[in-house]
Amino acid sequence: MQKSGENHNSAQESAESLAAQALSWVTEDADRLNAFMAMTGAAPADLMRNIARPAFLATVLDFLLTEDALVIGFCDAHGLPYTTPMQARAALPGGTPWHWT
Repeated sequence: MQKSGENHNSAQESAESLAAQALSWVTEDADRLNAFMAMTGAAPADLMRNIARPAFLATVLDFLLTEDALVIGFCDAHGLPYTTPMQARAALPGGTPWHWT
């Protein structure tokens, strides 16, 4: 039986892996890459330096989630359900859903 912390670590590791895939997908297209760098303020050197940082990977998914076309393009390219990036984002720092009530 897994402890709840183990489930959380596994979910975060899966989310980090997905975000790294998303970053790779973003960098395959100059327009996507430029838009990502403009939104985040990241420089090209920041991409490799921060790839293992969960907070940076969260920004990759934040970027992906800004447009339906990005989500659809990424998910179609990787054979994933369209809800996958949002679920992964929830497992990374700052991904706790907001409750407005």
